[in-house]
Amino acid sequence: MPNATAAVLEKLFTPLSIADVRVDDPRPGEALVRVVASGVCHTDALARDGDMPFPAPGVLGHEGAGVVEAVGAGVTNTKPGDHVVVGWPWCGQCRNCLDGQPRYCLELGVLVTSGARADGSTSLRRADGSALHSHFFGQSSFCTYSVCEANALVPVADDVPLEPLGPLACGIGTGAGAVLNVLRPHAGASVVIYGAGAVGLSAIMAARLSGATTIIAVDKLASRLSLARELGATETVDVTGLKDDPSRAVQEICGGPADFALECTGVIDVLSQAADSVGMRGTVALIGGAPAGASFTLDHFSTLWGKRVVGILGGESRSTSLITSLIQLNQQGRFPYDRLIQAFPLDQVNEALEASRSGAVIKPVLRMPG
Repeated sequence: MPNATAAVLEKLFTPLSIADVRVDDPRPGEALVRVVASGVCHTDALARDGDMPFPAPGVLGHEGAGVVEAVGAGVTNTKPGDHVVVGWPWCGQCRNCLDGQPRYCLELGVLVTSGARADGSTSLRRADGSALHSHFFGQSSFCTYSVCEANALVPVADDVPLEPLGPLACGIGTGAGAVLNVLRPHAGASVVIYGAGAVGLSAIMAARLSGATTIIAVDKLASRLSLARELGATETVDVTGLKDDPSRAVQEICGGPADFALECTGVIDVLSQAADSVGMRGTVALIGGAPAGASFTLDHFSTLWGKRVVGILGGESRSTSLITSLIQLNQQGRFPYDRLIQAFPLDQVNEALEASRSGAVIKPVLRMPG
């Protein structure tokens, strides 16, 4: 049972605190990963603030990358010394897992937010032996060590820098996978992305790899819109001071409704704007995470006329194929995800969360001590 350092959520709505913890040795089917770095995601803030049901006290973090330290009995897909990204957990037995869609595992709710293994046990304890909730998204990677299911691990080459890789499993992979795996824009398509954060900018970079010829970024921060242009947006819409609904500006640029709209903010009012940006046979994709209990309405008549509304979780597909492809595209200079990353030491976790919330940093990544 190794000693570790973690950012602990003691109570909901409170800052995280750094503490010494103890981590279980891996059980059968599990791996112990020494976390090198972990991305900071909007979802972590949702859990901290009670908008995602994760119990406190516990450890958040779900964009971890590191090195395998030990494996439990029966593990054959990884070994100590392997460099890995920790992907999402999946049961491997339900109809969606067997259909090649583990992002929609029927056990996903329990696996990502229960605060424990599937059997109810936790892998984390305080120095005095009292239990801490663990396994947030199957990993709780705001900690120097993580116990996770070995089938969630994605192996990467030893010469690929680990620090930026964790977000490929969630924030960056979510935006890119939505475009590459689900929407797949056709030649000449118009794509509008609402929210130029890590998810939205990743969607823009992915859209640039498609046949889309009009790629529109919508945001309120000029710095992000500038970066969006550098990463592939052909047009931008700054909503600051905009008198009309931004969907009107989008339709002016497109000469009519857009073919695809991606809502990456989790803000319900923005979802309505994204839906209004597409028309008959257009598709609006829900990607951003909204607070628990959020709901929305759409005009029935205009939606009836062939408009498609689709929810996309985590970029769909399998973690291994998506993450491996994004790393290869980065190495080819075609998907520069490293431009989104800014590192923070673990003891600045609260500053990193605030930088993410305010938009000062696109994708904070916590660098683990040692």
